[in-house]
Amino acid sequence: MTAGRAREAARNSETILAAAREVFLADARAPIAAVAERAGVGISALYRRYPGKEDLLRTLCHEGLRRFIAEAEQAAREPDDWAAFETFLRGVVEADVHSLTVHLAGTFTPTAEMNADAMRASELGDALFQRARGRMRPGAVPADMTVLLDMCAAVRVLDAGRTTELRRRYVTLLLDGLRAPGDLPGPPPAEAEVNWRWRA
Repeated sequence: MTAGRAREAARNSETILAAAREVFLADARAPIAAVAERAGVGISALYRRYPGKEDLLRTLCHEGLRRFIAEAEQAAREPDDWAAFETFLRGVVEADVHSLTVHLAGTFTPTAEMNADAMRASELGDALFQRARGRMRPGAVPADMTVLLDMCAAVRVLDAGRTTELRRRYVTLLLDGLRAPGDLPGPPPAEAEVNWRWRA
């Protein structure tokens, strides 16, 4: 394949994944033909890359997982413990990678590579949480972070720019709430309560 054709193929793949993200975040049950239409490519071109909808969903979510890992690795370089944690949460919310988990978990079978990356993502997130733990309310646990990310991912209005503005507003409120004085009411979420969607 020539360099020009390789660049064109990469652009087409990016276009398809961007279209798939838009389509499936709006409706996880949408047919794969809707992705081809949104991307402006023929259905045969899409099937050449992804034999079926599950393959496309898996690729889309794995890309999101890799972005989560990249955000965590970047934040970990921050020397201040709270700034590292805050940078991480804001980066994940800004990239909107958690929306993929909320909307698409349970709609495909993860690969062994995805499971390994999920473990890596969990370890990185937990490490950042533990670094900042001393500046949080008593009783906060890493699972709270997952639920807080769910909350931010749920903020979605018709205008994408406004959605971003609102998410920035609410992640600030959530971060401030984590540092507020006083105990948290009730027990923290159990692992099964956080991960139930992957068992659907």
